[in-house]
Formats: sequence, structure tokens, C-alpha cells
Amino acid sequence: MGKKVTNIIKLALPAGKAVPAPPVGPALSQHGVNISSFCKEYNGRTADQTGVIIPVEIFVYEDRSYTFILKTPPVSFLLTKVLNKTKGAAEPNKQTIGEINETDLRKIAEIKLPDLNTKSIQSAMKIVEGTARNMGIIIIKK
Repeated sequence: MGKKVTNIIKLALPAGKAVPAPPVGPALSQHGVNISSFCKEYNGRTADQTGVIIPVEIFVYEDRSYTFILKTPPVSFLLTKVLNKTKGAAEPNKQTIGEINETDLRKIAEIKLPDLNTKSIQSAMKIVEGTARNMGIIIIKK
């Protein structure tokens, strides 16, 4: 029988730049996790993706040991990266920040597919399209 998980901590951190300061330090210290060990391990596993926001799920066990799973970057981050923007529109129904074609939409859907609740690329594209629309991005259909 495996160890019992006592807590699951979810954080979104810049790849290769986790430091013991907030939000990492307070989130992990309250559960007794070795913060510097986590930061070193996270930075080592994400060093090749510098500049990308990588969500992480940390599983804390009753003996205060931990394991973590790296997720794919958020859809909003991938969309703004494609458009070379820093953020989405303040009022998506009235403003647009750019246009994206179906090819780029498919690439983003393929990147996010492992973390979505679907196995179909078409459904994943619809999910990404919804996020794009909510950010003020127009999708150009062929």
C-alpha cells in the first residue's frame, strides 16, 4: 500500500525561476515540505522552458515527502505568445487584441490536449477557441 496523500497544492510558476519567496514558500511551508528542495527540483525539470508559465500539482504525503506533476502552459499564455501580446482585451466583447488562424489554434490544442478533459482534437480546438474569444481574439476560419 502506498503513502497517504494529505494535501494537493496547485501553483503556476515561471519555468526555471521558482524561489522560496511567495507564493512557493508559504504554500509549501504550511504543509512541512522542504521548500529549497522543491525549488531546486522544479527549476531543474523546467530549465529548458525558461520564460513559460508552468502549472504544477504538488502531492504532499503524511511523512512530509512530496511528488509533483508538471502541466502544460495555460491556453491564455499560449495565445498571447502567438500574438506577441502581454494580455487579453479588457472588454472582449468590445475590443480585439488580434487574430489567429485555425492552424495556430490546432497547434495550441495539440499542446494542451493531455491536460484537457477530452481526447478529441476537434473538441480541444473548441475549448481553445472559447478561451480565445473570451480574450478578445478573432478566429479566422478557412
